[in-house]
Amino acid sequence: MPDVIVRQIMKSKINIIRKKRILLTWGFVAVLAVLILFSNNRWEHIGVWSTIFFLMGAVLVGCATIGRLWCSLYISGHKDKSLIKTGPYSVCRNPLYFFSFLGAAGVGLATEMLTIPAIIIAAFVPYYAFVIKEEQKKLAKTYGEEFDDYCKTTPAFFPSFKLLNEPEEYNVKAKAFRKSLFDALWFIWLVGILELIESFHELGLIPVFIKLY
Repeated sequence: MPDVIVRQIMKSKINIIRKKRILLTWGFVAVLAVLILFSNNRWEHIGVWSTIFFLMGAVLVGCATIGRLWCSLYISGHKDKSLIKTGPYSVCRNPLYFFSFLGAAGVGLATEMLTIPAIIIAAFVPYYAFVIKEEQKKLAKTYGEEFDDYCKTTPAFFPSFKLLNEPEEYNVKAKAFRKSLFDALWFIWLVGILELIESFHELGLIPVFIKLY
């Protein structure tokens, strides 16, 4: 079978998997959104715990936003064109997913409950473990020995900042970076939405059907 046809088949399969992943993600988000919308926390009578959970969530969301912006700086306009091994990609192979994990956990904690971040983490771990595995297969086929060497020296998920390697200068595709800014800021917007929902609960505009820890 000609290489062109093989590439077309592979591209088609990747697109199908990507669409399924998007549908699965939005389905999970929709269910979680409904749960958050009509629930409240059981820690209200102990105000300090609600404050601690929200503060922890805000710190994680801040780290996630900065981290995702850092990743976007390096991959905007360069993704799928070369194997990026500098900046955040020098400390781990999947920094964007790592910072997304921090952001997702942070948004969960910003609900001032422990149940929501527990659900998010329980869904995130197996889902992204599968995604990372599939992407590694693709990168291994594309970059071969270069990617194998990269895997030997760089951790897959949890960063090792002692490995940080940053160039003095880096060519950034300004238009691609600008488009990625909105994706990086999503976690901050979500925390704002959570605060709005909490205000609606307090005003009685949205009913609370369930209380969670």
